[in-house]
Amino acid sequence: MKTPRFLLAACVSLALALTFSCSSDDDAGGNTGGSGGGGTLNGTGGALNPCSGAVTGNGTVSCGGKTYNTVPIGDQVWMKENLDYDVPNSATDVCYGNDPSNCVTYGRLYNWATAMNLPSDCNSGTCSEQIKTKHRGICPDGWHIPSKAEWGRLFTYVRGINGRISGNLKAKTGWYDCGPSGLEGNKLCEDIYGFSALPGGFGYSDGGFNDVGTVGYWWSVSEDGYAYYTAMFSYSQDTGYNYGNQTSLRSVRCVQD
Repeated sequence: MKTPRFLLAACVSLALALTFSCSSDDDAGGNTGGSGGGGTLNGTGGALNPCSGAVTGNGTVSCGGKTYNTVPIGDQVWMKENLDYDVPNSATDVCYGNDPSNCVTYGRLYNWATAMNLPSDCNSGTCSEQIKTKHRGICPDGWHIPSKAEWGRLFTYVRGINGRISGNLKAKTGWYDCGPSGLEGNKLCEDIYGFSALPGGFGYSDGGFNDVGTVGYWWSVSEDGYAYYTAMFSYSQDTGYNYGNQTSLRSVRCVQD
């Protein structure tokens, strides 16, 4: 199912209207409630299961048999690649278009409960009491799903050098409006800090997909009935927060504890 262009434009306008604001709460929406352990994952009967791995000493982290590069930005350390972890016993982590090559490029897309490593009923109601401060989710040990406030800290830091945000974070190639090597003078895709954000698009709960190559969507741990995510657009310097149905499939980027 493809989103009509006028609806996509409306969604983008909403996201841009929600351009980030800094929060004094570094883990907004987080608390020290239950771990979310136990239960079943998305009705499959499989145990909830984060990826196993440990940070190595050379700027990488291993996870589920794969190695990811990491990058320090300000006072944070981020994975510089989207997570591509095949959650055991789960049918709700997929490659865009069900094409394995897209997992290699963009990582996997996850619904919110799967990304947070929580039971599937968290996709249909609030589970904020199960969200921990520095909530690991399916990230490797020592890493966690970023809160809305942690995304805000990243945006505030990278904005300082030239007033741009997403242009300083987006990979130099792979975005539709940046061209094969970036448009000279456009400054939409400079990747100054090595974050290397890519537009992995998103998936619908009914199996459809949209926006690969033009928009990247990353889950936040913050949730108050709907889950928050951040977005970057190929044609804009802006980034925005929005909130959406937890059953939608979006990318995951982990940040170090």
